[in-house]
Amino acid sequence: MNQFLFALAMTLATLTARAQQSEIFAPDGKAIKGYDVVAFFKEAKPVDGADSLTYAYKGSDWLFASRANLEAFKANPDKYVPQYGGYCAYGTSQGHKAPTDTDTWTIVDDKLYFNYNKKVQNNWSKNREELIKKADEQWPLIKDKEK
Repeated sequence: MNQFLFALAMTLATLTARAQQSEIFAPDGKAIKGYDVVAFFKEAKPVDGADSLTYAYKGSDWLFASRANLEAFKANPDKYVPQYGGYCAYGTSQGHKAPTDTDTWTIVDDKLYFNYNKKVQNNWSKNREELIKKADEQWPLIKDKEK
């Protein structure tokens, strides 16, 4: 029994470490909390993906609401993958990874951005161009680090 608990604890620790070091914001292994990233572009709103429509990309499972969205993603994932792996755009500009709320999304120049919450999103929006520049500089430095 003790060996089983030890093995379970080690497995959970490894999974947690991988999730925190991931380039993609993927709680429970589901990219962007299981939301369909193509839908943000096509339907202009967050839409839950289906477990039956999944595609593995960059170490995470991406879920989609329709076969058409899945195929669009497979054809051009770079078009749909959120900037900074779906981590908070403001947090990235400050040099750290922060989780996001899928209701705080914005598309700028055909790129998808998320923020931590509405308050952070409002602040980010006031100085968006400068903060995107900062985040673009910071992202290569932090993308493979823990949160």
